[in-house]
Amino acid sequence: MSSRDKHMALTIIEPPAAHRSDQVGPVWLTLGFRPFYLLAAVFVSFAVPLWLLQRDHALVFHGYLSGALWHQHEMLFGFVAAVIVGFLFTAGKVWTGLPTPTGKSLLGFVMLWLMARLLLPIAPAWLAVPLDLSFLPAAGWVLTRLVWRSHNLKNLPIVGALLVLAICNLIFHLALLGVLPFNPSTPMHVALGAVVMLVQAMAARVIPGFTANAIPHAKIKRYRWLGISTHLMLGLAMISVVTAINTPISALLMAISAMLLFSNLWCWDSLSTLHKPILWILHLSYAWIPVGLLLLAAAALGWIPVSIAWHALTVGAMSGMIAGMITRTALGHTGRPLNAGRVELAMYILINLAACARVIPGIFWPQVYEQSLLVSAGLWTTAFLVYSVAYFPILTQKRADGRPG
Repeated sequence: MSSRDKHMALTIIEPPAAHRSDQVGPVWLTLGFRPFYLLAAVFVSFAVPLWLLQRDHALVFHGYLSGALWHQHEMLFGFVAAVIVGFLFTAGKVWTGLPTPTGKSLLGFVMLWLMARLLLPIAPAWLAVPLDLSFLPAAGWVLTRLVWRSHNLKNLPIVGALLVLAICNLIFHLALLGVLPFNPSTPMHVALGAVVMLVQAMAARVIPGFTANAIPHAKIKRYRWLGISTHLMLGLAMISVVTAINTPISALLMAISAMLLFSNLWCWDSLSTLHKPILWILHLSYAWIPVGLLLLAAAALGWIPVSIAWHALTVGAMSGMIAGMITRTALGHTGRPLNAGRVELAMYILINLAACARVIPGIFWPQVYEQSLLVSAGLWTTAFLVYSVAYFPILTQKRADGRPG
């Protein structure tokens, strides 16, 4: 890998050197990652147990959204959306050299996201839905203007992912309200496919650079044709899943895509990261994508339930990648060493154990599905509860090096 490639990969999220300056306003509103990472982790620490209570009929939400649809929607458009916006509000400043929302403007985004989360399960649709639908377009508009003003158009497709998610969210609500003749789960699956593609694209940009920077002896190879083929084939595989155009063709596309994804991992010398948890969590999370695709292929052929495959992608790939990035960016942007300690290691292990508990019993021992579901939910919730507690002071206090941000 060339020095230019390393620099481009690292500057996606790593903060450049900055001069000491006076802090204006609350520390937790100085960059987008601070409030959104913390709120996302706290939110899911409560949301998953609340969903389990609803599932057991021990709790009933009397608002617009409840039950399994509330769980699915909030994991994606609540939790994942908050992390993505927090990340982009932070990385966008590095990409463009222009200020992203801070202070009162950032607080406005936080309140918009938070009010939607609170009102969806307890308020009527006319009150909750407009708030929920406003968050992603508003964030996308801010980021699009920054990218355009800085002429940094290469990052426009990443920002464009927010538009895709916003459209999926709109279709979900219109379908649920009976305005559109769709199953509400369809736009959810489209959104999940879009997030999987976003995770893969971002991972392909940062993982090789992070690995080469931390492990100089790592034997990393990058082939342009492999990267392009991987992106295209994954896109085709995701389209085939959500459209269900042809079962054998869909299974074949997913198998080919999985092979290409595993090839990327081989080229990135994943085995060299085994002694670096803050790196292997990214590699391992990336590996869950092809695993999930192979399981989707098996589901398309009728061999396993499709929910198992989706949870391999959500619990294993998305959550694992989120864990790796919200620890890494939080440490880096608060002036701390990029090393995973006991807290981070515990979080990484808990998430992967949760993924295994959700996927493996569903394939081989479906008779223990209920027990494995509870174990998986407990492990996953504990992981983000650990982050909430351990990272609260990190995300709400000044940088360790005294720099702004």
